[in-house]
Amino acid sequence: MKDNFTSVNRRSLLKATAASGLVLATPTIFTRGAWAQNFANDPTNKSTVTLGFNVPQTGAYADEGADELRAYQLAVKHLNGEGDGGMLNTMKPLALEGNGVLGKKIDFVTGDTQTKSDAARSSAKRMVEKDGAIMITGGSSSGVAVAVQSLCQEMGIIFMAGLTHSNDTTGKDKRKYGFRHFFNAYMSGAALGPVLKEEMGTDRRAYHLTADYTWGWTQEESIKNTTEALGWETVNAVRTPLGAGDFSQYITPVLNSGADVLILNHYGKDMVNSLTQAVQFGLRDKQVNGKQFEIVVPLFSRLMAQGAGESIKGILGTTNWNWSLQDEASQAFVKSFGQEYGFPPSQAAHTCYVQTILYADACQRAGTFYPCEVIKALEDFEFDGMGNGPTLYRGADHQCFKNVLVVRGNEAPSSQFDLLKVVKEVPAEAVTYDPTIFGGELGTCS
Repeated sequence: MKDNFTSVNRRSLLKATAASGLVLATPTIFTRGAWAQNFANDPTNKSTVTLGFNVPQTGAYADEGADELRAYQLAVKHLNGEGDGGMLNTMKPLALEGNGVLGKKIDFVTGDTQTKSDAARSSAKRMVEKDGAIMITGGSSSGVAVAVQSLCQEMGIIFMAGLTHSNDTTGKDKRKYGFRHFFNAYMSGAALGPVLKEEMGTDRRAYHLTADYTWGWTQEESIKNTTEALGWETVNAVRTPLGAGDFSQYITPVLNSGADVLILNHYGKDMVNSLTQAVQFGLRDKQVNGKQFEIVVPLFSRLMAQGAGESIKGILGTTNWNWSLQDEASQAFVKSFGQEYGFPPSQAAHTCYVQTILYADACQRAGTFYPCEVIKALEDFEFDGMGNGPTLYRGADHQCFKNVLVVRGNEAPSSQFDLLKVVKEVPAEAVTYDPTIFGGELGTCS
């Protein structure tokens, strides 16, 4: 009763305040200049605009975080007219002119999410309140992404998610101020299913090991839905703690389970450790149910493949992007990143670079940094020349729809970076779904 009473009285107070201020507000409420005092960290009277790069610099996903930060710094360099311009030379349509955004140079601050939701929210809050960040981006954990996205909604700050693969990010936990370029678990399942059927058949028994948080849960669900629709039986699904390190206690039961496929719903160092240990246990050498035992890693990255070494060879999975793609945009980005850092970028680097450019371009097209207008510019925006083919930023859930790659650990790599071989490039139409299936409400921009 007390909460309801407080809520009702607060609403009454807001209505009264709004009514008393209406006459004063009327002369400016319909003018563009009225936005200036209505959003956080308005840079109107500044020569620079500050972006907040919130990445895992420690924890299980630190390798991805390091590459994300490299990409963010490269994006800032290109936005400010330095370097070779990268994807600013290939993106279509493009409003940016390579001289900053709306006449202002881009500056940035960084934070360490520690791959923990509380730490990520704390560093994001600091960047907004103390450093004046007008946009937050980053993260390599969907738990972090969901937490920071919610905070940004509360603070009126746009969140351009980095690497986050959970269906929840643009599903039940979607927010008006949050946008995701990266693909999700549903798309991995939709892309991977036909290849699994072709290579492993329809009579399989699967055992899942799953990271125990939002990403792992939704990936397990999506892959189970896909494989069971093929005719596969799910023998067991076991949750494992993030950052477990030693997975032997979880792998041992697989040996006597009757399963002939192990599906590792793990990412980052956890995937490197669980896959390496599964191979060491001899799972890939086993014959079960008259079939060769198989391991599937639904979400791959080159950085993970690098960490897993020989264990990754022949393993199937999906990825958002790969540096080996030969389209003009991908090669422009690979060239820029390689010249800057001496090695090719990961999918984490790619999605973070693209998100930064897309935000900046939306501000330029909107003619303002006012979040509600920038959001409108991003919603249902169609673009190309960013490495994944024609792409839609769907307005209904702020999810990008683009080509998805099914990949295999390269059996005969030509270099230390040539670790993933593209098996199939799945078109966006094949992984597109009804935006209502995961629930959630975007909310409003205010």
